Amino acid sequence: MTPLGRLAFQPTPWTLAFSAAVLATVAALGWTGWRRRGGGWAVGGLELLRLAIAALGCGLLNQPEWVEQFPSPERPSIAVLWDESPSMRTRDVPDGAATKSRSEAIAPWTAAESWSALADRFDVVLLPIRSAAGPAVTDLHRPLVDALERIERLAGVVVASDGDWNAGLPPAEAAARLRLRGVPVFAVPVGSRERLPDLELASLDVPTFGVRGKSVRVACTVDNAFPRTVAVEAVLRASDGSTTRRSIRLPPQARTAETLEWTPADEGDYTLELQIPAQPGEALADNNRLAAPIAVRAERLRVLLVESTPRWEYRYLRNALSRDPGVEPRCLLFHPGLSKRGGGHDDYLQRFPEQREELAAYDVVFLGDVGVAEDQLTAEQCRLLRGLVEQQASGLVFMPGWQGRQFSLLDTPLQDLYPVVLDPQQPGGWGARVPVPMELTAAGRSSLLTRLADDEEDNAAAWDGLPGFQWHAPVLRAKAGAEVLAVHREASNEFGRLPLLATQTFGAGKTLFMGTDGAWRWRKGVEDKYHYRFWGQVVRWMAYQRHMAQGASMRLYFVPDQPALGRAVALSANVMEPGGEPLAEGEVVARITAPSGRSQTVRFASVGAEWGAFAAQYLAAEPGEHALTLACRETGAELQTSFFVQGDPAEPLGRPARPEVLEELARVTRGELLRDAAPAAVVARLAALPPPPLAERRVRLWSHPLTLAAGVALLGVFWIGRKLQGVI
Repeated sequence: MTPLGRLAFQPTPWTLAFSAAVLATVAALGWTGWRRRGGGWAVGGLELLRLAIAALGCGLLNQPEWVEQFPSPERPSIAVLWDESPSMRTRDVPDGAATKSRSEAIAPWTAAESWSALADRFDVVLLPIRSAAGPAVTDLHRPLVDALERIERLAGVVVASDGDWNAGLPPAEAAARLRLRGVPVFAVPVGSRERLPDLELASLDVPTFGVRGKSVRVACTVDNAFPRTVAVEAVLRASDGSTTRRSIRLPPQARTAETLEWTPADEGDYTLELQIPAQPGEALADNNRLAAPIAVRAERLRVLLVESTPRWEYRYLRNALSRDPGVEPRCLLFHPGLSKRGGGHDDYLQRFPEQREELAAYDVVFLGDVGVAEDQLTAEQCRLLRGLVEQQASGLVFMPGWQGRQFSLLDTPLQDLYPVVLDPQQPGGWGARVPVPMELTAAGRSSLLTRLADDEEDNAAAWDGLPGFQWHAPVLRAKAGAEVLAVHREASNEFGRLPLLATQTFGAGKTLFMGTDGAWRWRKGVEDKYHYRFWGQVVRWMAYQRHMAQGASMRLYFVPDQPALGRAVALSANVMEPGGEPLAEGEVVARITAPSGRSQTVRFASVGAEWGAFAAQYLAAEPGEHALTLACRETGAELQTSFFVQGDPAEPLGRPARPEVLEELARVTRGELLRDAAPAAVVARLAALPPPPLAERRVRLWSHPLTLAAGVALLGVFWIGRKLQGVI
């Protein structure tokens, strides 16, 4: 077919006005010149040529183009996209008296025969919706964009899906691009908007390691999709055959968090599996169990107690830690009445650890009523303590006393480590004639540190029955980012109740503030039951990260210790030279092998040369146990460990369909949402699409070389004519 051509301009009001003014001026000047030179055909022809040259220039100013339209030799295309993600295996599509899966419901859409009626006008391209990131990822945006970019002359898109997506950009952004190209989307939603009756064990939080003979707290969350309250008995089984049971009441249509306690009897590697029984009418029973590994080993935590006057709080704390078989305490007394430091027991030190490698051996440091002064701490020692917490993941416990010596620490690098703000107007704190107990906050009721009984109700009763204190530190408020576990039951100020037990994460380590010196009174009537348990939990909680994985000259810890699928893991390492000094600079790498066998090398960057601290990040893309080998080229040392990534390797079943996502695709692209439609109905709508617009070819006359040549030629003729007439 011969192309149809036409001349097209792209004027603006300014170019039109300017062109009209120029042509009027040239015409007026030509008329005046013709009359002044006596008229005649020769003069008139020359003036008309001048007017033609001006008209050509004004025409070019309005960007003339020669436009040819012709049918494209390529036929338009229709893209049919269907979802084959794991969620499509959910059986919630009515099929008479039974139900069928979402994949079975859209099976007719995936057959080439269903689109044979369009063969005369369109090329139909069938494309499954898949993700290169794996089966746990559903991306609806990328397939739509790929269809737009890779399929020639795309006239329409059919999408059959449940609308559930969990990765990539929002599908609406792809719909906007389709609309700009005039490509409508015919969306076919499948699946029920109501979640199937189901109990799902959503998460199982098991620590990386445990200690022989010490209880391990295992946290879990359970989703109840039933419209009623369900009572179940959760069973925690260890690979050695031991079991722990707990009755749980699950509110309807809600997520419930619970904890179980397990006490390992021996060292070794274990697997803990938590299972909840299937319920009558439950649609999915294969998501009722989760398992995670845990390493159990012997424990030896090193603790440093620094105090001035040996008050009762210090004496009972020292006794508690000395009698704990997993703790090795060292004590340093800055007693003003002693001629020399030390005591009658071999756990006393003569001096504060001066070298970094000496101080780095301690997992937790307790600072009592001490400060920066002669024969006490120095500013340099405070700086080392800050580095110990920030770079070595150690814990620091502040236990101020009535002498107020800790106020001098606020002028040192330790100031930022305080979880609370102290009142400088009352350095000696506040006393009371009547004992006042602490009161747990909401965070304190769920914290491991304040767990004095295994049951939540028993724990609350234990705290209510604890003897009170008669002195507390001058606290104003908690700092931003700190977690307050207990407050004064009666005293408050403009900031609220006074925080007396607060924690804070600082760098790689943790700090704790104990605002009373009356914890030793908790022994009244129960001996060591609560006092020993509390301080034992404090030490183990603060030293937990340092003992995730350690060797002779390397230590590795990561946050979180059991990351969720798709989350970043912050890796921190401390590397020592063969002589024990921290490695200032070096090449530290980790080789991480996922459960599928895929390996990745992660390079660490130095973040604290003084303490041999290195850091890196790793994105957990696969669930399951990951093997990790940490190596340093300079020292030749290696450390092998593993961590567990929580998550389901496949997209979860039983989730509600999201037809609103497909409805938005159809609305934005000016397509149509087709509920309960057969392929024949969609074929009829596609066949009614208007024919595609003709292809165009534009020749820009205003910038064409021939146009320039014609203009030059006309100017030459005009110049020659004026020469012949003797005007020049």
